[in-house]
This record gives sequence, C-alpha cells and structure tokens, in this order.
Amino acid sequence: MSQFEIIMPKLGESIQEATITKWFISVGDKVEEDEVLVEIATDKVDSEIPSPVDGVISKILYNEGDIVAVGEIIALVSLNGDVDISEEKKEKQPEITDNNPEKTEISSNIVQEKQKTQDIGQINKLSGKFYSPLVKSIAKKENVSIKELESIVGSGKDGRVNKNDIIEYISKRSKEEPLKTKSTEQQPEKAAFYTNDTKAVKVSPSISSESDIIEMDRMRRLIADHMVMSKQTSPHVTSVVEADVTNIVKWREGIKHEFLNKQGIKITYIPLIIEAVAKAIRDFPGVNVSVDGYKIIQKKNINIGIAVALPTGNLIVPVIKNADQKNLIGLASDLNKYVSAARANNLNPDDIQGGTFTITNFGSFKNLLGTPIINQPQVAILATGSIEKKPAVIETPQGDTIGIRHKMFLSLSYDHRVVDGALGGAFLRRIADYLEDFDTNQTV
Repeated sequence: MSQFEIIMPKLGESIQEATITKWFISVGDKVEEDEVLVEIATDKVDSEIPSPVDGVISKILYNEGDIVAVGEIIALVSLNGDVDISEEKKEKQPEITDNNPEKTEISSNIVQEKQKTQDIGQINKLSGKFYSPLVKSIAKKENVSIKELESIVGSGKDGRVNKNDIIEYISKRSKEEPLKTKSTEQQPEKAAFYTNDTKAVKVSPSISSESDIIEMDRMRRLIADHMVMSKQTSPHVTSVVEADVTNIVKWREGIKHEFLNKQGIKITYIPLIIEAVAKAIRDFPGVNVSVDGYKIIQKKNINIGIAVALPTGNLIVPVIKNADQKNLIGLASDLNKYVSAARANNLNPDDIQGGTFTITNFGSFKNLLGTPIINQPQVAILATGSIEKKPAVIETPQGDTIGIRHKMFLSLSYDHRVVDGALGGAFLRRIADYLEDFDTNQTV
C-alpha cells in the first residue's frame, strides 16, 4: 500500500514543537489536495495544515492536545485508497520503539498529560461553545468554571476563545482577587548574583502581603528565555546616531491623505525606515549574517522583521521578505497586513520565520531611544525613537542659521563577535544618510 507521510512542518527557526488542537478528518476519510487536515498551535500563531496529496486517511498518529516535535509524522495518507479501518478503530497509543530513556520519559509525560485532561473533556458537551484542549487544560489548572469560560470574549476565529484570551482573563481575575502569600518553603527559587570569588549567592525577592504573584504565560516564558539566551550568546554593543528626518516628515504630511485615498491604508514612517535599512544592508552585507560556531553564514535575501506589540503585552515579529525588492507602497501594504494579522492572532507560521534583520520602534511609546536585544540568530537590531522638534544649526550658502528641525535617534545593537564598531557605526550612519537624503519628489 503506497503511503504518504504528513509531517509536523517547520514553523520558524526558534519553534521546535506545536500542539495539535483539532483534527478535521478521521481514518477512512477521502481527502483532496489542499484540503485542511489539522489545526495546530504554537506559542505565537495558530495554523491549519493542508493535505499535499489526494488519498484516503489511513492512520492518525497523534490525538488532539498532543505536543509534537517538528518533523514528526502525524498522519498517513493512502494514495491508492486501501485502508483497513477496523484496525485503525482500535485505541491508538504512541509506540515506544526506542530504548532511549529520554524518549521514554517524554512519552510517559505525554500519557500523563492525556490523563490529566480526560476529566475536562466534558466542557464542550456542557457548553455550547468549542474549546481547544489547550484552553480546557488551562481552565482546569486555574479552576476556571464553565460559567466563567463562557463569559470570556474570544478573539480567535469565529469568536473562539484561544490561549491568550483565557490567560488575559486569569490575569485580570488574579488582580481582583490577590493571591495569598506563599509560605517560605513554597517561595520561588531565589535569584543568584555573583561576587568577586564567582560563587553564587542566593537572594530572595521581597514578597509581602501587599504583593501579587502572577505566573508568566508560556509565550512570555519563551520570550524571557530567548532574551537571556541572546545576551549570553552575543556580546552586545550599541551605537547611536541622531538623524534629521525633516524631509520625511514634510513629505508624509503632504501625501498622507492622497496615499490613504489611493492605497486604502495609512502611510507611517516605518515603511520609509524599512526602505532605508534594506538599502543600507545592500551596502553593508556584513550585518545580514548569522553565526554558527566559528562560521559566518551570509544571507542572500534581505528579510526584515518588525517587532509588533500584542494586546496581551507580548511581542511577535512578522517578517517582510525580500524587502529590498519592494517599493514604498509594497512595504506599506505588507506592514499593514502583518501588523493587523498579528494583533488579530491570524499570522501564519511562514509570516514569522526567515528574518535576517529586525526593527523595533521605541518611538511608538514616545521613547527617545533604546538599546534593544538582538533577535537570534540575527546579529543586529535597529531601534527607532520618537521624532522630536529641535533647534538645530543649518548650513546655507549665506552662512549658518538656527532653525527648527525634526530629529530622531537611531540605535543599533550588534553582535561584536562578527560586527565590529567600524562596520556597525558605518552601517548605522548609512541608514541615517538614506533617511536624511530622502527624495521628496516621490509620488504615490
């Protein structure tokens, strides 16, 4: 019998696993190419996996709620339609064919997780709404009643309550009902600092009756781990320049209404900054790399990620692919599409992978500048500050004068293993030059 293997796809450079939230098919079902088979969820996006082939589902290897590593086979499709359904109706349990104790422990943990979620499986029956296994598991763990669950307004597809919705609800509930102070033996592991003799000394955070204890959600824990890993991996250096963006400000003020009428979207400063960064990367390809041990991996494409703040307070970085090949209209369109999708939790896995450089906008919070942490495995990240009116010396053929100019700080954090001060400083200065020399005769 000819079988086609459906595997868990690679969902991004830093994502190694995903949760199966819903199967749309059963064993014996006929499927066509591009028909949706399963819905999966990571800590950043939910996605649907389509079938690459026509055939009949012959085997489903994982259940809803299972956490599956990237590259694992999750289902089999019979290409000639021969399926013994009677065999597949037997209870499916993952077979342990490897004596590796680590794999055995992982399989054991999966079984334990299934047992823990069995008693919450009745939620969908008692409620008229559909809840994913992940949401039900969180509800069980946090003692969220069915009545409370039904009161949560979902932001997912068709109003479905997703992980971020229930975590936000639990966070608000915790603030309204402060948790009791944990006993001394239950307090979090004490933080460590190092003295001159390099011995770790444990110090405990101060927890009083006026303190609330809030658990990090899974996405925040991953962000925290990723940031710590980045600081441990890359020796960070930050350079700062102040750019005169008066030409850009005046150009945007003059065309923003026309741009909105013609293109149907607002024009912000970020597409102009993306354009300048893409041009500068072409001039200085040494910042468009990653590091593997003592090897430097030169990236051929210029894929620029934009850090987007989510309503939950977390961050996600959708990526504009081949940014150097797009004009301002294309960049503005892509940016608007990805930002809207990110805030509606509708990004696809492909939307957040493949980035080679990242931009984060401190200016959106009225901050003048910042020193961002590199988004691994990249080697540089640009932070843009707010645009401020300032008095400045203006050189003219008749002599120097004082005038009001629009200024913005640009700060570049870079990996000093491969980007030295000369390269980092020259690259940052080139970005500022492109912004200052912006062609104000451009039309939309």
